[in-house]
Amino acid sequence: MSRQNSHPEGRPAILANITQRILIGGEWVSAASNKSFEAFNPATGEVLTRIAEADASDVDSAVKAARRAFEGEWSRWTPYDRQRLLLRVHDLIEKNFEELATIETLDMGAPLQRTRGLKRYISQLLNFYAGQTANVAGETLPNSLAGNIKTMSIKAPVGVVGGIIPWNGPLISQWWILGPVLATGCTAVIKPAEDASLSVIRIAELLIEAGMPAGVVNIVTGYGHVAGAALSEHLDVDRIAFTGSTATGRKIIQASAGNIKRLQLELGGKSPDIVFADANLDAAVPGAAMAAFNNTGQICYAGTRLFVQRSIQDQFVERLSAFSRTLRVGNGIDPNVQIGPIISAKQLDQVMRYVDIGQSEGATLASGGKRLEAELGKGFFVEPTVFSNVTNDMTIAQEEIFGPVVSVIPFDNAEHALKMANDINYGLGGAVWTSSLSTAMKMSHGIKAGTIWINCYGQIDPGVGFGGYRMSGYGWKGGPQHVDGFLYQKAIYMNLD
Repeated sequence: MSRQNSHPEGRPAILANITQRILIGGEWVSAASNKSFEAFNPATGEVLTRIAEADASDVDSAVKAARRAFEGEWSRWTPYDRQRLLLRVHDLIEKNFEELATIETLDMGAPLQRTRGLKRYISQLLNFYAGQTANVAGETLPNSLAGNIKTMSIKAPVGVVGGIIPWNGPLISQWWILGPVLATGCTAVIKPAEDASLSVIRIAELLIEAGMPAGVVNIVTGYGHVAGAALSEHLDVDRIAFTGSTATGRKIIQASAGNIKRLQLELGGKSPDIVFADANLDAAVPGAAMAAFNNTGQICYAGTRLFVQRSIQDQFVERLSAFSRTLRVGNGIDPNVQIGPIISAKQLDQVMRYVDIGQSEGATLASGGKRLEAELGKGFFVEPTVFSNVTNDMTIAQEEIFGPVVSVIPFDNAEHALKMANDINYGLGGAVWTSSLSTAMKMSHGIKAGTIWINCYGQIDPGVGFGGYRMSGYGWKGGPQHVDGFLYQKAIYMNLD
């Protein structure tokens, strides 16, 4: 295993300014309680800064500010105006992207290789939503009414959107909410994850610099069970967009009943990654490895159930284990590091608990499985871990681990693979590696998941999007359907007699 113990040579200057402030109505203010909590670098354990701990009263103030903005100046902005704003934001993000990538790496641990690589994708997202500002349209509709009645439909923004951002990639995740909010004329109250709030705060500063009206986007940092719960329950929030655990998703569904909020939920996953014997193993081995290990396995659609055709299982496990040992683990601020830390000590303990469970249930630890505290210092590191001889009913094959742990499960034929792939409560993603177009199409139609990849993994285009099935949530991110979720439709009847 190639490992690196490196430390940042300095912090971005912006971190000195992110101190006990939330954004409400265009102003950075202290939380009502004056409480704050520490933001840690998971690669070193060092305290980066302190963050305001918002409570229900702060959320209420933010929602009121968002409502005032929605009904005020912002409601008079034309699609052209909103498009110009998004394009100015795009240019500011491009200009400041190295800083943003560094903040993300320091705050949640993702290597610079990954955070820097998001630049093009965020650019695509912003350009896509800028284009969508002009695509909000209704229809003229026929009717069977007596008289000279003409009918049409129009679409209007739903109002105040509550956005709850996950910690495993806030730099990108926030745009699945901010993009359609700004494109449609909605307003937002954003609650970042307490484990990774800093890039969201910096983006908010850039939105203000770009000329966003006060109150259009408000930021309330704090704990999920306090600020997040208050936002989910608030009776003047019209829509909640949430990415996170299935358990929290259930609570948000229950909270939405108060005013029948619209919901978009991207929840947990345990995605099947299926490798047939006729696959190009030179592509499938690294592809399957990074499907599970990318972002230290902290991706909702990670391909952590790796189904390998039995005839190539031993060869594949050997090559997969060898590849995993070449991955450079360490502080993501080092541009050569490929695998960063787990987000927190609590999450690392959770990952190690699953490593123990896997072995106790009879799975073979083919590679990894070791904490790296001695080698890498105070951060929260674990080796990329490969389990073989896993059965589909084992705990490590059924429960989301959210760490760099992959379970190799043998299968005999396509029908066997499909049966096991679908024997799960989740349905977020899935992949197939094969040289047969017939097999690829059969498996694509058979896997019960929102997104399927063939001979690749994790590719997502803003214009196409992705979504979940079963306990992986509902709603769609990306594409015109996503924008429609931030609008409601009105029917108009005109008597022309």
